[in-house]
Amino acid sequence: MRKKIFIFLAACFVSAGIWFIFCLPDPLFSDPYSTVLRDRNNDLLGARIADDGQWRFPEGDSLPYKYKKAVILFEDKYFYRHPGVNPVSLFKALKRNLSAGKTVSGGSTISMQVIRLSRKGKPRTIYQKLVEIIFAFRMELSYTKDEILNLYASHAPFGGNVVGIEAASWRYFGRNSNSLSWSEAAMLAVLPNSPALVHPGRNRTTLRDKRNRLLVKLFNAGELDSLSLDLAMDEPLPDSPYPLPQLAANLLDYYYTRERGVAVRTSIDKALQEKLERLLAYQIQRLSANQIHNIACIITDVRNHSVLAYVGNIKNPAHPEYGGDVDVILSPRSSGSILKPILFAEMLQRGNILPGTLVPDIPTMFGSFSPKNYNRGYEGAVPANIALSKSLNVPAVRMLKDYGIERFYHDLKRLGMKTLNYPSDRYGLSLILGGAEARLWDLAAIYSGFARTVVHYTESSGKYFENDFDPPSLLYRSPDSINTHEAMDQGVMGAGAVYITLKSLLEVNRPDEEIGWEYFSSSRRIAWKTGTSFGFRDAWAIGVTPEFTVAVWTGNANGEGRPGLTGRSSSAPVLFEVFSLLPKTSWFKVPYDDLVTARVCSQSGQLAGEFCPESDSVLIPEAGLQTRVCEYHHLIHLDRSEKYRVNSECYKVENMHHMSWFVLPPVEEWYYKKQNANYKSLPPMLAGCKDQTGLSPMQMVYPEPGSVVYVPYELDGTKGRLICEAIHRKAGVEIFWHLDETYLGKTKGIHQMAILPGKGKHTLSLIDSDGFRISVIFEAIERKH
Repeated sequence: MRKKIFIFLAACFVSAGIWFIFCLPDPLFSDPYSTVLRDRNNDLLGARIADDGQWRFPEGDSLPYKYKKAVILFEDKYFYRHPGVNPVSLFKALKRNLSAGKTVSGGSTISMQVIRLSRKGKPRTIYQKLVEIIFAFRMELSYTKDEILNLYASHAPFGGNVVGIEAASWRYFGRNSNSLSWSEAAMLAVLPNSPALVHPGRNRTTLRDKRNRLLVKLFNAGELDSLSLDLAMDEPLPDSPYPLPQLAANLLDYYYTRERGVAVRTSIDKALQEKLERLLAYQIQRLSANQIHNIACIITDVRNHSVLAYVGNIKNPAHPEYGGDVDVILSPRSSGSILKPILFAEMLQRGNILPGTLVPDIPTMFGSFSPKNYNRGYEGAVPANIALSKSLNVPAVRMLKDYGIERFYHDLKRLGMKTLNYPSDRYGLSLILGGAEARLWDLAAIYSGFARTVVHYTESSGKYFENDFDPPSLLYRSPDSINTHEAMDQGVMGAGAVYITLKSLLEVNRPDEEIGWEYFSSSRRIAWKTGTSFGFRDAWAIGVTPEFTVAVWTGNANGEGRPGLTGRSSSAPVLFEVFSLLPKTSWFKVPYDDLVTARVCSQSGQLAGEFCPESDSVLIPEAGLQTRVCEYHHLIHLDRSEKYRVNSECYKVENMHHMSWFVLPPVEEWYYKKQNANYKSLPPMLAGCKDQTGLSPMQMVYPEPGSVVYVPYELDGTKGRLICEAIHRKAGVEIFWHLDETYLGKTKGIHQMAILPGKGKHTLSLIDSDGFRISVIFEAIERKH
């Protein structure tokens, strides 16, 4: 019998022990939390209420000193000495309750209060008190005292729907708990004991008296001197809850939808974020006059690779129907011309062009695609860097054709453009003019990568970092964790090509209000580029310095276009206003070790040839040494009057004048000399002399050699005609047209001919009245739509 009793008691003891070990819930609290967004200094940017309608911030790592001292002194001054239960307090509470004939004190320690808070809705009975005692003792074995105190402060009620010290600090005092005064810390320490006291106009005297009694205790404990005590007791109580900050709303939405109930410490600079939001709210008033209702902007720190300010959308409050809640920073939009600097840099890097290489700017048609410059004019031939700074469309398309669509497509993906969801041939040559969608986030990362590449190279003895083109970080990182990536001898892009690109972007014409900026010593040197999408739906502007990247988008988030919505007129003014918010900036150092010196023809921009009369010594990427030698300067022979060209078969050599002459192809010359009055066309040949230079006097404008053209159909379903065009250097000459050896007719002055080719390949031949002949092979494709 004794044995059975022993076994029974042992089993009970073991069961009780097992229950004791596992009795504590894990986690102790399962309450939903508010989603909280903080800046780099841990200051509050904004918050979303928890799913249960409470302002309950996620638990922090520590508590502020003042609140910690106040709450221990008020609630449980022996907190650090007892094992979760204070028998003396329980006895005193029992004695007071018996004397009063009702429950006036619970004698609970902070540990016991944590257990009670975690077991919501339990009645306050002796049985539940015993459970709290056991659970509190068990909790003390698993948690440190500071962890238990933090649990209490994070889950205590502070009146209304406010839970926890941090939410209470912001709701009642408008700042974080680390900034609380002794008076404020004391008020929050007493409030969970009677949270209803904080309601405006009710029991204010009672709350003040409780606070002041605690302040006296703090004075007696040596935490305050007499002057501080008097000042603290004179501080007024809060009248009503403060609204929480509403900064970086789109960023808060981003985390709310992905990581609800977390506290995120971002890299955002709160002061800069506030300034930016105020500035953009002002700018939207200016733009709304043209029915432009949305702005997005992101500012990144080039060196530490972090986001300093993030405004996914500033909306016009009077017109919410334009998509004001859309985070445009993360939304794919038509890229416009904003990708042109990337193509320019890649072509420099690979030796396809030099900075000043002449690029044709003439009427161009590739199948049904006919790019046009914004001003609808043509310059004939333009240096590549000037074409970039002027954002000319035709030269950009021709450069992409020479470089290769597939090649550029993969370059963009390699640099971090995440929105290329179709094969490269789907985009075609329109890729460089907005045929693809881009996100402001990705573009800011690429332009930051440009800046970071040059900065790292010049500051680390010719090294690159593997993360130069990584997206910027939204999360706060300690300074010690920044730029810990391995340095490399070769980067994603060469610093030399990138520097030349940035220098070319420095020359972009600024908005009208910025005219004359270069004459002011305080003006910033900013490499910047704009872009405008087809239909005037998206306007971009991105600027970089060695310190900052600023990326701006303006438009209507619902996709509605507006006349006059351009990068230069709408986004660029915002860009420069944003830069005015930032500290003083510098300019990039020249990456000499990634550049070589070369002699370049002053007019053609190509490597200087033997007939170039003037040349310049310029820095170029090493691959540029493999580019073409100047093909525009030719040695020509003139008669004594220098009015006619001659050769040895028709003129005495000793009487010739030999001269270097800058000669453009006929179509380029036609447009170039309209823009350049100093351009001199080739003199005509002397009568009886034949041209032996091999320079063609005429050139096809359309179709170009090897092109694919679409035969149009009229509205009535009949096959239309192709309008072909040629240009001849000599005015008044006649040109005779032939299609596949069939004579079509002749033209004079304006050389255009309507032809009706069948499906397949054809040869179009032109013969001028001097007997010079050119032929173009093209392919015709029929398309009825």
